Amino acid sequence: MQAQRSRTTQLLVILALAFLLVTALPFACWWGASRLRTGLAPAEATLRLAYSPEKGELLRALLEDFEAQGLKTSTGSTMKVVAEEMLPERMTAPAVAGELDAVCPDSSFWLTAIDQAWQEQSLDGGTLVGESVRFAISPVVIAIREEVARSMGHPERPLGWADILDKARNDPGFEWSHASTSTASGLLATLAQFYAGAGKTRGLTIEDATRQATLDYVAAVEATVKHYGEGELATVMMALEEGALGLDAFVVQEQLVVYYNARSSEKLVAVYPAEGTLWEDHPLALLESAGLTVEARETFQALKRYLLLPEAQQAVLSHGYRPADLSLSLTASGSPLTASNGVDPAQPQTVLQMPSPAVVQVVRDVWWYTKRHTNVFLVVDVSGSMAGDKLENARAGLLSFLGGMKGDDERVGLVQFSGSVGGMMPLNELGRNRQALAAAIANLNAGGNTALLDGIATAYAQLQGLGDRDRINAIVVMTDGRENASRVGLRELQRRIREGNRDGVPVFIFCIGYGRDADMDMLRAIAETSGGQVREGDLLSIEELYRLISTYF
Repeated sequence: MQAQRSRTTQLLVILALAFLLVTALPFACWWGASRLRTGLAPAEATLRLAYSPEKGELLRALLEDFEAQGLKTSTGSTMKVVAEEMLPERMTAPAVAGELDAVCPDSSFWLTAIDQAWQEQSLDGGTLVGESVRFAISPVVIAIREEVARSMGHPERPLGWADILDKARNDPGFEWSHASTSTASGLLATLAQFYAGAGKTRGLTIEDATRQATLDYVAAVEATVKHYGEGELATVMMALEEGALGLDAFVVQEQLVVYYNARSSEKLVAVYPAEGTLWEDHPLALLESAGLTVEARETFQALKRYLLLPEAQQAVLSHGYRPADLSLSLTASGSPLTASNGVDPAQPQTVLQMPSPAVVQVVRDVWWYTKRHTNVFLVVDVSGSMAGDKLENARAGLLSFLGGMKGDDERVGLVQFSGSVGGMMPLNELGRNRQALAAAIANLNAGGNTALLDGIATAYAQLQGLGDRDRINAIVVMTDGRENASRVGLRELQRRIREGNRDGVPVFIFCIGYGRDADMDMLRAIAETSGGQVREGDLLSIEELYRLISTYF
């Protein structure tokens, strides 16, 4: 009987505990949420921000000062910004996926691209980009070596796209470049050329951009480009790292002329095209995603206010940008916007109107037909050491290269080498052989030794035999090992390249050393002889390397 009462008591205790748990759980959840709302947790609020690389030095300094203030949100959390450097064209996917709270690209046209991508997947047809602020601006200029600019008449007379065209046509040694339209400087420079071709400074229309006279003008200018490239910052950094400027002129924002001249004995001058130019406006924009927190929004608002404070705007100016605060003098003592730094704060005299998104897209599409086209051989190491993951990643890189070349008029060929040269696909327009190239890449097999020099020599002979001076001629070669099977030697190959580039057509060779066993000294010697570049990659970076190199064509 006593045992039965004990069991009854235990059952009542269990039921009572269960009752308390059920009734207490909602209260506990409410109490926990209340603690979050009242700031007892979390300790820090986080704004996830992606910014474009060219202003990394400036933005990191500004964010450090902003966070040092220890500002709090309405919940009592400390404001913190987690900032990641990211190419603007790479911001769209994480922005749409809700992985970012804010972006700071180099131009507002990237904000339009983000909204367009959002609308493609959104059912409500709304926009993702919310409020924005411009805290730093910089006009797009043609940076020209000082002695070359003076030979063209600078600073006595204004120079422009017509002068670049005239110089390139009449001086075979003159070499200039602008990045592709997948970058801000490249697109804005191309828009300026379309404006110049149309003879307008405002209101560029689709009809203006597609008029034959406009297309002929842009095509004439583009035909004189040495090659394109991965972006203005990359061009400047390579020039600084190599200790010499390989180009006579290239397109950048004004701030990078100041940056370059502060670090180099060889001076550049910023030419503000007489026909007019556009601006990189560096917006900071909030992304109104469903996951945006109150704390992130408040941190954005505080950062927005901070960037417009006098001390922040002074920092903007000190880094070579033009501040959004127009009350700050661009010519006051200490301003880097001086003639000694190659720039003129009184310029540009003519500012072009940014066209509508529809016109911008048409210009980007049409550019593939007006740009200087390419003959490029992909020379691929398929020796035995490439077996496994290396070859698999190389395939992905090669396909990324093809994917980066949007125009069907570009000519691409393929040369494979192992113990000998084999499996060559001749040059042909991508409109005809894109699928065949992709199939050949998918079927690459590894085995044998490494006849690297013979592979390059074969592709080089093909390009010289073609003798096409109207196109950019290039070789992109990848190897993971050391030469051990070629019939031609390094010195002989270098001699052929020097003589061929002098007497025949210039051929630029881009060399990729894949992994630690690649002979970087040999690859560097080949690239430098041709006026090309050498890059070092691994399993993780090989695809990105191929993508970047594709922007040169």
